Amino acid sequence: MSVYDFEAETLDGRRTRLADHAGEVLLIVNTASKCGFTPQYAGLEALHRRFKHRGFAVIGFPCNQFGAQEPGDAGQIAEFCATNYDVTFPMMAKVDVNGPKAHPLFAYLKSERAGMLGTQAIKWNFTKFLVDREGRVVRRFAPVDTPETISAAIEAIL
Repeated sequence: MSVYDFEAETLDGRRTRLADHAGEVLLIVNTASKCGFTPQYAGLEALHRRFKHRGFAVIGFPCNQFGAQEPGDAGQIAEFCATNYDVTFPMMAKVDVNGPKAHPLFAYLKSERAGMLGTQAIKWNFTKFLVDREGRVVRRFAPVDTPETISAAIEAIL
């Protein structure tokens, strides 16, 4: 099994297969528009632009499970990302990342790379999963790990 076995819905309602990204290095991130970490959108976009020509993509998954910090609908989220951070990387529809309704991709990501002290639960917005070109989850980064501090890890597997 790999991340390529999963599908998701985009913000504009289209079904997409992560297999469409086969052969790319991915950074999968649960995002939110009203979080203290929201300015990381700028760094994520910078990573996406810096490395996309080398086979890299950021994929954002909005989530409202942490402090209700992503209350908007798909249109509001898309507008916020475009207006405030000029986001060009793929943004998926809002999902749960924990609990019984967690998106299957996030259940898989968490099972592949546990967090601090072996916990699987995602603790907050902007948890990041680095995926290699074969679709394997190679690293999990905490919300406090900024895009700037993880760029070397991305470059190492590109």
